[in-house]
Amino acid sequence: MSDMTFDKMVAQMTPAMYDSFKQAIALRKWPDGQRLSQEQTELCLEAVMKYEVAHGIPEDERVGYLERGGCGTNDETGESDAIKWMN
Repeated sequence: MSDMTFDKMVAQMTPAMYDSFKQAIALRKWPDGQRLSQEQTELCLEAVMKYEVAHGIPEDERVGYLERGGCGTNDETGESDAIKWMN
């Protein structure tokens, strides 16, 4: 698929299509139950990400958003949330 055709398709996506793609990515399945291929997953993810940028979806509501909390910070109980490695 050429970039121009892909960008045009993303520009024409409806909010329902956006939600359907997000669900397909999360479940790795189309609504009919058929599994997404690796290529389909990548294309859906790219389309969703472009849609979010084009439509001004707040960053904290976008696919893949991770809150930037400090690693090893202490909560109110004084306990650290640092990762502890165990063998």
